[in-house]
Amino acid sequence: MKKVLIANRGEIAVRVIRACKDYGLSSVAVYADADADACFVKKADEAYALKGVTAAETYLDITKLIDVAKRSGADAVHPGYGFLSERSEFARAVIDAGLIWIGPDPEVIDVLGDKLSARRIAQSVGAPLVAGSDGAIETASEALAFAKQHGVPIAIKAAHGGGGRGLKIARHLDEVEELFESATREAVAAFGRGECFIERFLDKPRHIEAQILADRSGNVVVVGTRDCSLQRRNQKLVEEAPAPFLSDAQRQAIHKAARDICAEAGYTGAGTVEFLLSVDGVISFLEVNTRLQVEHPVTEETTGIDLVIEQFRIAEGKTLSFTQTPEPRGHAIEFRINVEDPGRGFLPSAGRITRFEAPAGPGVRLDSGVNNGCDVPPMFDSLVAKLIVWGRDREQAILRARRALGEFVIEGVPSTLPFHRAVMQENDFAGADFKVHTRWIETDFAAVLEQAARPAQQGNAALLRGVAEIDGKRVEIGLPESFLRLFGQAHMTPADATADVAADENALRAPLAGMLAHWRIENGAEVEKGQVVAMMDAMKMETAISAHRSGVITLLAEAGTFQQAATVIARIDPIETRTSSHNAGQAKPETKA
Repeated sequence: MKKVLIANRGEIAVRVIRACKDYGLSSVAVYADADADACFVKKADEAYALKGVTAAETYLDITKLIDVAKRSGADAVHPGYGFLSERSEFARAVIDAGLIWIGPDPEVIDVLGDKLSARRIAQSVGAPLVAGSDGAIETASEALAFAKQHGVPIAIKAAHGGGGRGLKIARHLDEVEELFESATREAVAAFGRGECFIERFLDKPRHIEAQILADRSGNVVVVGTRDCSLQRRNQKLVEEAPAPFLSDAQRQAIHKAARDICAEAGYTGAGTVEFLLSVDGVISFLEVNTRLQVEHPVTEETTGIDLVIEQFRIAEGKTLSFTQTPEPRGHAIEFRINVEDPGRGFLPSAGRITRFEAPAGPGVRLDSGVNNGCDVPPMFDSLVAKLIVWGRDREQAILRARRALGEFVIEGVPSTLPFHRAVMQENDFAGADFKVHTRWIETDFAAVLEQAARPAQQGNAALLRGVAEIDGKRVEIGLPESFLRLFGQAHMTPADATADVAADENALRAPLAGMLAHWRIENGAEVEKGQVVAMMDAMKMETAISAHRSGVITLLAEAGTFQQAATVIARIDPIETRTSSHNAGQAKPETKA
C-alpha cells in the first residue's frame, strides 16, 4: 500500500491525511465544488474535483470515486465515516477495481450493517438484548400496533442506518406513525433503503460503546470503552473514555459481548459495538458500526494507539501491534464542534468562519477541518472540528476542558461551544453522581443559552465550469463565485433576492439552508401558530418548520427543492384578511324592488 484515496471530506479527511504522512503513505483527496478551497484539499498530496454540488453528485458517487482512484494511481481507499463508509457496494466496487479496501469485508458490512441480522448474531452469542420486532416493520400502522402491544417508549430504527440517522424515539402513541414515516424518509435519504424495525426503548439510558480492532489472524481485541450519552436528536455531542461509573461486571459484560459478536461475524478492521445501559443497570446491545467512529480520538488518547494506522496495518494483512486490551491511561473527553445554534434548539447553520482561534496547552488536541475564512456549506454535516482534552483522571480532564473551551473562539457562524462551556459546569456531568443520559439535554439541561447572531447568506456553492487554453493545452477550469465577484459578474445573492420582502410579516422563511423534504399541509389550509407545516433535510437531519402565526397558508416552494436560509417558502395570511379580500373581490348581489 503506497497511495490512499480518502473518500470523504472535512476533519476526518484531515485526520486520515495526517495518518498517511505518519505511516509513509501518499494521500489523495476528492472534493465537491463547495469544498474546492477546504483545508483537507490543501493538506493532501493530490486533490481531484468530483464536479458536483450535492453529496449524491460527489461523495456518494461510487463511479466517480473509483475513477479518481484509478486516475491518481491510488492503490487503496479509506472511506472515513458517514457517506459510503458502511456501504458494502462501495467496498465491493473498490475491491473489484483491484484496490485495497481499508475496512471490513463487504459480506461483514452487509451482515452487521443490517441491524436485524446483527441483532440475530447478538442473540446467538448471548449478548444482552431488549424486546423488539422479529423483522422489518412495513407500515406506520404496524408500528402503531407494536407500540400498543408492548407499550411506549419505543425506538424506531432504520435497519441499514447509523450515526443516529433514521432513528426516532416515540414516547406517545399519537406520534408513532409520523415518527415512523420520518425515520423511513431519513433512512432513504441517508442510506438508500427505508426498512425500519422497532425495539423497546430503555428509560433514561446511557450510551456505552466498545472500540474493536480485529486482524486476519483471528485477533479480536477490545481497545477500550467510551461513554457517548450527551446527545441531541440522537447525535452525540460529548464523548469520553474510558466510560466512567461502570462496575467491573458491567465493563466485563460489554467487553465480552463486543468481542463475541465481532468474532462470530468474522470482523476485520476497526469497528464499534454500541450498547444502552439503563438507570437500573440493564445492558442491551444496540448496533455495530462497521467503520471508524467520530469519537475515536478519546480512545487513542487513553491508550496511545493510533487507530487509523492500525486500520492501515490490518488492510495490508499485518497483525495488530498488540493482542490484549490495554490498560487505560488517564481520561479523555471529546467535544464535537458543530456549526449549530444551541440557543435555537441546535439549529444547523452554514456560512463563513470569520474568526477561528484554537486552544492549546497541556492535554489539548484539536482535529479540525476548518480555520479562519473557511466556508461551511449547507449540504453536508455540521461537524467542523473536535476538541479532545486529556487528564490524568476525569477531574483533571474536566478542569482542562473548561480552560480549553474558554480559549476557543469561533465567529461568523454559530457553534456548539456555548453548550459545551455550560455543560462543563453542570453537576449532573461533572459531579460524582453522574446523571447524564441520552435525552438529558432535552429533559434535564436547564441552562438558558443566548441565541447566536445569524450568519451572512452564502452565495452559490457551485463552481462556474468552462474550458480554457493554458500554454497551448486545452483544460477544464472551475471558478468560484468569489472570483467572478472581483470582476463585477457575481450572481444575485439570496439576501438580494429576499430583501424586498424583509418586512413581510406574513412570510414563512426557511430557518436554515437545506432541502425542503415535504409539506405536511395542503396549499390553502388553515394553520395554527406553532403547528409543524413542513420538514427540511439539512446537514443530514430532518428539521421541522413551524407556522410563525395562525392563518391561511399559501405554499411558494416545491417539496424536493433546495432552499437557502431566510428564503420565503410560504405566506400565512390572517384569516380575516383573506376573508375581507375575498369578499371585496366579489360583486354585490342585485336587490329587487
